[in-house]
Amino acid sequence: MKFYIYTLGCKVNAYESEMMSEKLLSHGYIFSKENPDIIIVNTCSVTNVADKKSEKLVRQFKRNHKDAILVVCGCSSFHKPEDYQKIGIDILIGNTEKSQIVSLIENFLETRSPYVKFYKERNLPFEDMSVNRFTTHTRAFVKIQDGCDNFCSYCVIPFVRGSIRSKDFVETLNEVNTLVSNGHQEIVLTGIHTGSYGVNTPYDLTDLIHAISKNENLKRIRISSIEITELNDKFLKELKENPKICDHLHIPLQAGSNEILRKMNRKYDLKYFEEKLKKIREIRPSISITTDIIVGHPFETEELFLETIETSKRFQFSKIHVFPYSKREGTAASLMKEQVPGELKKDRSKRLCNLSLELEENYASKFLLEPIEVLVESLGVGCTSNYLKIKLSESISPNTFVTVLPLQYENGILYGEVLKDK
Repeated sequence: MKFYIYTLGCKVNAYESEMMSEKLLSHGYIFSKENPDIIIVNTCSVTNVADKKSEKLVRQFKRNHKDAILVVCGCSSFHKPEDYQKIGIDILIGNTEKSQIVSLIENFLETRSPYVKFYKERNLPFEDMSVNRFTTHTRAFVKIQDGCDNFCSYCVIPFVRGSIRSKDFVETLNEVNTLVSNGHQEIVLTGIHTGSYGVNTPYDLTDLIHAISKNENLKRIRISSIEITELNDKFLKELKENPKICDHLHIPLQAGSNEILRKMNRKYDLKYFEEKLKKIREIRPSISITTDIIVGHPFETEELFLETIETSKRFQFSKIHVFPYSKREGTAASLMKEQVPGELKKDRSKRLCNLSLELEENYASKFLLEPIEVLVESLGVGCTSNYLKIKLSESISPNTFVTVLPLQYENGILYGEVLKDK
């Protein structure tokens, strides 16, 4: 039987979809976009827009592939189960039991009875899953953690992903070693709250990074995202001493105003954030630091928004991922007064996006005419350690490291000449 997986959202979902695909392939199923017998939609619920997109796609698949078995999983299905149940889905789950995808499908084939199950409790064990090889990326993602206990005022993720839990340390090492033995030279450590890895165990994220670095064939270790409060002295020491850690950290700021940070229930203020950035840049002067910022959170005035603009300039981010605030039912922020009108959120988002374009160009331009190492990810396109996308002067086989001389920056991409060994 043929199957197709459509993935929305984050790197964790991408990893989990890869895991489901690998399990199905190992049991004789065939991946195909053309007339699939099974369609799996791995949904996202990070914003209202993500929820709507997820549901819209599910309805399209239901309408256009009437005879296919429809499987829906992920954060959106967990967050809005009643909406999805109305559609008439064959297998409907949240984020638990994705690793059981083969048995879920085979049970349905045998019984033809719809399966609906959601685990509402927050304290869940880490669901064992692993991937041997990534077919969709040169880089390989490894999900090391799940869940979040932060309860930021705007966010539903702690409700749909449960409490913090971590992948077994030894099993993580084994998975990384398998991926590297299968050709992956860059590993991306990912999770819902990646920096919390190892809570309630003898290990932490730094221990894991140090251990996997011992694999001689692993060239790069990238962290998908990490909170500023998790960049402790132990981690900073590892960042200084371990050249395999990529020259890029994604550290969510969320707001450049202390007043809004308090409304968001974030665990730091701007002074703390800025002092940590200074320490990081003392260790890695050319590091790329990207961030997330939410625009239009309740109580955000024009004056407070302008604080965010000025803070972003002062912190010299190399890129800002801008998210208009999305009112999520059940969160503390949804009950707050002073909700910001949609047109204002749209205008402020545009202004912050324009600033991000300026910051991106300012950062990338620093590397013009300076040789830089690139990992080729597709024919003629690659990525640097500091997460700059670069188009090469010639086609090079994927998963190859080359030295490139960047000559031009345009529309978010560097263009460079491949330097030949003399």
